[in-house]
Amino acid sequence: MKRKFFYILAAVMLFAACDNRVEVAADMDAPIYPDYANVTIPVNIAPLNFVIRNDKARDVRVFVDGELMVESRGDEVAFDDDAWKEMLSKKVGKTIEVNVHVGQEKEWVEYRPFTWTVVPDSLDPYLTYRMIEPDYEVYSNLQLQERCVENFETRNFCDYERVGNRCMNCHTYSQQDSRLSMFYVRGKGGGAVLNRDGNLSILDIKTDSMPSGSVYFSFHPDGRHIVFSANKIIPAFHSSGSKRLEVFDTKSDVYVADIVDGRVKSCKELSDSMWLETFPTFSPDGKEIYFCTARSPFVAGEENLDPETAVKSLQYKLCKISFDVSGETFGSAVDTLLEAGTSVCHPRVSPDGKRLLYSVQDYGTFPIWHREADLRMIDLKTLKVDSLSTVNSPRSDTYHSWSSNSRWFVFASKRDDGLYGKPYFCYVDREGKAHKPFVLPQSNPRFYDNSLKSFNAPELGRGKLPFTAADVRRLLRDAQPRKFSGKEKN
Repeated sequence: MKRKFFYILAAVMLFAACDNRVEVAADMDAPIYPDYANVTIPVNIAPLNFVIRNDKARDVRVFVDGELMVESRGDEVAFDDDAWKEMLSKKVGKTIEVNVHVGQEKEWVEYRPFTWTVVPDSLDPYLTYRMIEPDYEVYSNLQLQERCVENFETRNFCDYERVGNRCMNCHTYSQQDSRLSMFYVRGKGGGAVLNRDGNLSILDIKTDSMPSGSVYFSFHPDGRHIVFSANKIIPAFHSSGSKRLEVFDTKSDVYVADIVDGRVKSCKELSDSMWLETFPTFSPDGKEIYFCTARSPFVAGEENLDPETAVKSLQYKLCKISFDVSGETFGSAVDTLLEAGTSVCHPRVSPDGKRLLYSVQDYGTFPIWHREADLRMIDLKTLKVDSLSTVNSPRSDTYHSWSSNSRWFVFASKRDDGLYGKPYFCYVDREGKAHKPFVLPQSNPRFYDNSLKSFNAPELGRGKLPFTAADVRRLLRDAQPRKFSGKEKN
């Protein structure tokens, strides 16, 4: 610690030789944005560039464990890429101290130091997400993007300009594998765009007896089957209060599809007209299907319920049912894991099968517009629920996915302004403790100040997607959607 102090002192004295401003120690936290103070970070993350929220800032110096890493004019801090990577490789497994000095007109202000803990558990290197305007009237100017989290390389793999400005929905990997993934392009000639080793095809995953086409889905580990929900979705505006939009299901069932043979199958437990089943996902071994369900207020006998009362009665519980892929058969019993007095959405099981992440809100299935939406994590062995108080914020924290090593997850948070969602990463250590999350770093420290789009539905992947936006355009122009058949029940 003494050596570290002398490093900083020597650097300060050197600069003081040609700088008449006095050094002042401020008993306050460094006013940095994004908030990267006291966070746990992976060894392979891109530089955590930030800006100083101090109107008087004219210069800034950043010391890491006593060594000067950044010296710049103005209020922006951008680390050299190579120096950053070298620093992380040397500090892996350690907690490092960061000192920020801000030069004002007559003085240098040294803020309280903060820390970065560098862990050897890498984050899956690629992130996909939907870039969307935070509105509820239109879905124009959509983009599906892929970002390498180890640097700042970003590209569109589906772009509104190439698909006739049609709606595009979330991209999902099979077990974080970029060689097998799927996303939706809606509208005439559209459907589920399946990527298998870079070979693209369009699937029309719908039969006459289903309430709609497929919406939420998850891959079976065999790569041949998916579990999905078919949802009849209704948007509605709130007449008062802080919530602007409500999106809810009036009908939803869960199915399994063989995406090679084009067959759909379900069972009475997953397609009961008295219940709304949605958000299905396979366990990592493929032997169980987790899903959410609520009793439907839209069936016969409930006609006198006004729409607002009906929607607010929708509190989904977390359930599971067994599944045997060899015979494509479902279990005969549904187990209820969680009935929380709130609405449970988007269950995601960690790849090691130990934990399940989900979101909770007062009611309904559209947490992105619910300010109170938070994340929860349940231990699947003990069924103990972690409220993730270190992770959540007073604003919407939703849509989440795991890294392949089960040590990280990403989620979308509106914690800054309640309007724009941003991807945050959270470390889960081997004891299951979640650490303070940090936002996806950007090359331009002011990126989030200037961005007018939300990051929606972030998903982590182990590799780069083997297709381009031009490939998707050609597919939609030239190919015909492959039809699916049958709704057989056990």
